[in-house]
Amino acid sequence: MADQTLSEWTPPKIWENKSSGGKFANINRPTAGSTHEKELPIGKHDLQLYSLGTPNGVKVTVMLEELLEAGVSAAEYDAWLINIGEGDQFGSDFVDVNPNSKIPAMMDHSGDSPVRIFESGSILMHLAEKFGMFLPESGPARTECLSWLFWQVGSAPYLGGGLGHFYAYAPMKIEYCIDRFAMETKRQLDVLDQQLAKHEFMAGDTLTIADFAIYPWYGAMARGVLYDAGEFLQVESYAHLQRWTKQLAARPAFRRGQLVNRYWDDKGLKERHAPSDFDGLL
Repeated sequence: MADQTLSEWTPPKIWENKSSGGKFANINRPTAGSTHEKELPIGKHDLQLYSLGTPNGVKVTVMLEELLEAGVSAAEYDAWLINIGEGDQFGSDFVDVNPNSKIPAMMDHSGDSPVRIFESGSILMHLAEKFGMFLPESGPARTECLSWLFWQVGSAPYLGGGLGHFYAYAPMKIEYCIDRFAMETKRQLDVLDQQLAKHEFMAGDTLTIADFAIYPWYGAMARGVLYDAGEFLQVESYAHLQRWTKQLAARPAFRRGQLVNRYWDDKGLKERHAPSDFDGLL
């Protein structure tokens, strides 16, 4: 920090909102609720996904694609793009599904009354219990899986809101902040690397929702595509994490799941699709 001078700032007694700059400054605000009326589309399947191809969104689409790959036809879904850059998450119908205005969100119309599910970890558990797959029913194996699922839920804010914000999105580079979150991110990568040195998958030797949750964030980091920070963090040094990442990246369902609800999707995959619809994109 010798080459960087930080000016001292004394917080006021009462915080007031002001533009802080950065990539997402135009959609950040300190209040909840909708900003405009907007209906959500409803397709022909029981499962209606409202999301975007970010790491949190990819968790769910990868799981849905794995269920379909396994022959679970009831996991067919309609996927509708929520463009968070345009403020779709603040539309009235979306806020009714997720009062926190974050993607992903899902409506399950398979029962007598529609059920809303928000928060990616909750959606993964809902689907796992609904279809009886990718989550052990009981015992130590279930506990281990859920421990890693909640590890991801608690750890990702350091990777995304911490390192990602200050390294890639903040209006200025602050050495203290980047060092703080780079250290924590590398510690987390080491946690994963040590676990994967002992097991094929995150929670043992079977693919589970823990893998679906962790891969979109930490697999993307291991591949060097998240925040363009691979060289900065020397991600190639985590050999066991690299093995796991490449193993999952080669699975057809993982490859398809990463293509749903993306801005650059030139085939308009806003509804559930046949695998052949991805031809030329995989």
